[in-house]
Amino acid sequence: MSRFLSKAELEGFEKYKYNSVDTSILSNYVMHPFWNWCVQYNSVDTSILSNYVMHPFWNWCVQVVCLITNDHIPNWVWAVTAINLFVAYTLDGIDGKQARRTGTSGPLGELFDHGLDSYSAVLIPTCLYSIFGRDELSPLRFFFVIWNIFINFYLTHWEKYNTGVMFLPWGYDFTMIGSCILLLVTSAVGPRTWHAPLPGGLSPGFLFELVLYFSAILTSQTVILWNIYKSYRDGTGKMRPLWEAVRPLVPLAMFFVLSSVWALYSPNDIINRGPRLFYILTGTIFSNINCRLIVSQMSDTRCEVWNGLLVPYACAVTLALCGTLSPMSELLLLAGLCAAVTAAHLYYATRVVQEMCEHFKITCFHIKPKIK
Repeated sequence: MSRFLSKAELEGFEKYKYNSVDTSILSNYVMHPFWNWCVQYNSVDTSILSNYVMHPFWNWCVQVVCLITNDHIPNWVWAVTAINLFVAYTLDGIDGKQARRTGTSGPLGELFDHGLDSYSAVLIPTCLYSIFGRDELSPLRFFFVIWNIFINFYLTHWEKYNTGVMFLPWGYDFTMIGSCILLLVTSAVGPRTWHAPLPGGLSPGFLFELVLYFSAILTSQTVILWNIYKSYRDGTGKMRPLWEAVRPLVPLAMFFVLSSVWALYSPNDIINRGPRLFYILTGTIFSNINCRLIVSQMSDTRCEVWNGLLVPYACAVTLALCGTLSPMSELLLLAGLCAAVTAAHLYYATRVVQEMCEHFKITCFHIKPKIK
């Protein structure tokens, strides 16, 4: 079986210490007190996986059934989704507290946590997309909304790669709480409410886009660039040369170009034929690229400039753009690639966890009982 972690990376994990800064008012004065109370009653943290993965999956399955029966999504589904999302958000907030409480805190837990978060970057927004629908927010427009979320998430870890500090963004807490509220309101008034025209000729979907784009610029991207600049100015960061500092951006930029070309120039308009499948494929490859960056920044090693999953992806894009595929053939190509990439990503994640468990002589999902 192939190995994904080098000796240098494993040795880097031995020296790793978590360093973060959280200045969010919502997080510090509302959520952390709530999480401190919750952690007293929490014994297993791995349920975050089921919440992050299952609530968008369940919502997607319900939508398929509703499309087949030409019926709308029942309002109770939105309420259940909101509850699941809040539970997932809560578990994500208390996992570190639980690890410290049980004496199991370590690099594997952080890697596992952030790896799942990178996958939720596509699962949660795709779920919210169902509120507006393609007539209010086209699949192509939402594709770039998702990429906006990807870039913000990735830049946070790129920031840590260069500064050595995880500056927790304000936008995350407000977005999660806002999403829960949006889902609850939708369960009460129905999704048709978000199709009502607003003053000035604006639509709720367009306003949703503007809020995400401008909040990303104001609360995330500009802050990240400032923190990196300040680390170089004060000499507190990793002080990497320019090429080494921007190196992690290369695979993400290549993937963005490839995915955008396919979405924009597909002869069969693949983004409209299979939007959720396209989003999941994009999110899976993004998660793999991001996980490799997380490994590099935690182990303080050089980030990879190329991701192997881009090879089959580039081949698929080239084949699709040739114009020789029928609409069904391109959709099958998308589905097959999505399945293959998902299997490859899960294999990568499994092997990385196994290699870290072997190196640190621990067992995943197991807490040793305290010796009395």
